[in-house]
Amino acid sequence: MNLAADAAASSRGLTIVLFLVMVAATLYITVVASRRTKSAADFYAGGRGFSGLQNGLAIGSDYMSAASFLGIAGMIALFGYDGFLYSIGFLVAWLVALLLVAERLRNSGRFTMADVLSFRMRQRPVRTAAAVSTITVSIFYLLAQMVGAGALIALLLGIKSGETFLGMDADQAKIAGIVVVGILMIVYVSLGGMKGTTWVQIIKAGVLMSGAALLSLLVLATYGFNFGALMNEAAAASGEGRAFLEPGLRYGVEVAGDPWATLWSKLDLISLGLALVLGTAGLPHILIRFYTVPNAKAARTSVNWAIGLIGLFYILTLVLGFGAAAIVGHEAITAQDPSGNTAAPQVAEAVGQQIGGSILGSVLLALIASAAFAAILSTVAGLTLASSSSLAHDFYASVIRRGNATPREQMRVARGAAAAIGAAAIGLAIFAQNLNVAFLVALAFAIAASANLPTLLLSLSWKRFNTAGAVAGIYGGLVAAVGLVVFSPVVSGKVNEQGESESLFPAGVDFSWFPLENPGLVSIPLGLLCAVVGTLLSSERNRERHAVLEVRSLTGAGAEGAEKH
Repeated sequence: MNLAADAAASSRGLTIVLFLVMVAATLYITVVASRRTKSAADFYAGGRGFSGLQNGLAIGSDYMSAASFLGIAGMIALFGYDGFLYSIGFLVAWLVALLLVAERLRNSGRFTMADVLSFRMRQRPVRTAAAVSTITVSIFYLLAQMVGAGALIALLLGIKSGETFLGMDADQAKIAGIVVVGILMIVYVSLGGMKGTTWVQIIKAGVLMSGAALLSLLVLATYGFNFGALMNEAAAASGEGRAFLEPGLRYGVEVAGDPWATLWSKLDLISLGLALVLGTAGLPHILIRFYTVPNAKAARTSVNWAIGLIGLFYILTLVLGFGAAAIVGHEAITAQDPSGNTAAPQVAEAVGQQIGGSILGSVLLALIASAAFAAILSTVAGLTLASSSSLAHDFYASVIRRGNATPREQMRVARGAAAAIGAAAIGLAIFAQNLNVAFLVALAFAIAASANLPTLLLSLSWKRFNTAGAVAGIYGGLVAAVGLVVFSPVVSGKVNEQGESESLFPAGVDFSWFPLENPGLVSIPLGLLCAVVGTLLSSERNRERHAVLEVRSLTGAGAEGAEKH
């Protein structure tokens, strides 16, 4: 018992030290960046001085969030093949961003998505709608990161059921983790702006890739670098046998004697795929990254680097997920966190113990957990920056002040908005602790694909598109996606075999009528339909501005001059 207690104490101590070192390093970077953030272009777009490689690393870092590292590894560990669908969808999505959005967005805008949407339309209604959509998507995405932070804290501090540490039980430790991450993200954005956030993300990309690669090599070494043996062991340990390696464990499930349930499950899979593939090109915190490079060529280069980095990372999550299933086991994973969000740190500890005993297990747990915290901190900073920038630049400066706000005034409002958004995310995350973080991100993708992508593409491509169409498309897609989620099993009515709730609301509360957990199959076409119908019902036309936007988006001509105004 003393040896176990000593190992737990050493793990806690090492974890706390590594976490403090990481926080101190990132705060130092943020303070240095704050001294170089003098203009609105510095705060919103990092002075447009980052290279394609640097921006590619930052984009990859934004994308390799807690959802990727913790959520997807957990999904694969619990559901095998079906969990890996998230990795496939997230990666394929970058082809849409590369081919349809990256260059044209960089050529057309200045700081936010709304710059493109409002270019040939009435500023106030379009920018208001874009700000509402940006904040909604960012909040959903932020929830995933905060929930991941909370799940890590109890594991890292070694707090078991019935135990406490510094007066906190496991639930209180999760809340403390959420609050700490929320405070740090507010500091990063308020002080460093885009420059500080980008450098934090670049460093985090290196830390996370190194940690994931090291752990993947150790997992494979445990099985003699025979991935087939690892998969077979994972299938055996999962309790599902060969079904673990085949489709249908979570999505597309064949429900005996219930054809409707079978149909809904298959449609849910299609809905998830649509959201994942189309959502990336509408994510505000990804879109603003294209403005941090000097030209469209660098934007394209940055996406190419991001695709390579993210593709390699998702291969590693496959190893980590199957490794967790084989080495840790389904019961141990769900006992620590029912949604599997701690599978990757758990397999780090288990592999370390197999190779070098409890001390190495503690070291690996601390290292991987610190990498996960780095992922969380950089991603929440990017999300908070996107939403606070939209509030300050789109809503305050253009709607409230009607274009008369000074750059210094905008930056002051953006910092205040960061604090407000951080506080809202902290409060909401406390109520969403039991949901898988990859699933929460999939909901954010569905909202982005429903509200943002249709209006963005129509604005760039359809000469008849107008203000009414843009506003109807954004609000229509947004209301459809969020509304369907509210009345889906995600919020109420879903229980497991033990009768425990797997929804936000407790068991016994059921107001769900929409059968799909992922709304994209319905909400994405609805968003597009609203945009088209809204356009056709309005007589507004501005063909001259569309011609200018078309030339600018395809060639970049005139974009540099626009940035000076």
